[in-house]
Amino acid sequence: MKRVLCLLALLTSGMLHASLTIALVGDSTVAEYKPEESTRGWGQLLGEYLRSEVRVLNLALCGASTRTFLATSRWQEALEARPDFVFIQFGHNDSHSSDRPESTQADGDYAENLRRFVLEARRSGATVILVTPVHRRLFDGKGSPSKELAPYADSMTAVAKELSTPVIDLYSSSEDVLEELGDSGSEALYAPGDRTHFSEAGARLLAGMVARAARDCDPRLRDAILPDKPEN
Repeated sequence: MKRVLCLLALLTSGMLHASLTIALVGDSTVAEYKPEESTRGWGQLLGEYLRSEVRVLNLALCGASTRTFLATSRWQEALEARPDFVFIQFGHNDSHSSDRPESTQADGDYAENLRRFVLEARRSGATVILVTPVHRRLFDGKGSPSKELAPYADSMTAVAKELSTPVIDLYSSSEDVLEELGDSGSEALYAPGDRTHFSEAGARLLAGMVARAARDCDPRLRDAILPDKPEN
């Protein structure tokens, strides 16, 4: 009888991993890049922190905002894939000047677009996890990370609370890193000559932050994410 129970437990665990799909929706800080490029999005490295049976569908699009992404076929593709989870991160391009077509107001159409993402994903059967926008490598006159994305991070957090949606605060986590390393110390985390997009090292660091935070968002993710490697 004990052998039967053990076998059932193994089969149940395998079925859980095999059935889990995570769709990623976002901008260039999440997106996939070609192997020969020096830039990486954190979504490209997320799989390193997941069990091999978990599928990642990265639909993030360079240059996209909440407004322009909804106008593409990728959002419909995400819904039609029927993922278990949809991770959503926007803010960089939403924060562009108001004369740009991708621009949105943090407490206006940005928040409204996030509500649409959440509600439509839920109707498709997915669990949504919102991810606040990651910091650019910009600093103010006192050497502290700049705050231009703060209204978008705050707006996303407010929408998450309003709709009872889990949120991963990558804005604060990345701010802590920049505070600790400073301008010169954080240079290696970003692509050469770039203060927005990440090197492989930076994307890997952020992917790890997302994965560890996601464990607390849903029991299924706690099981799907690999345990932390012991420090030497």
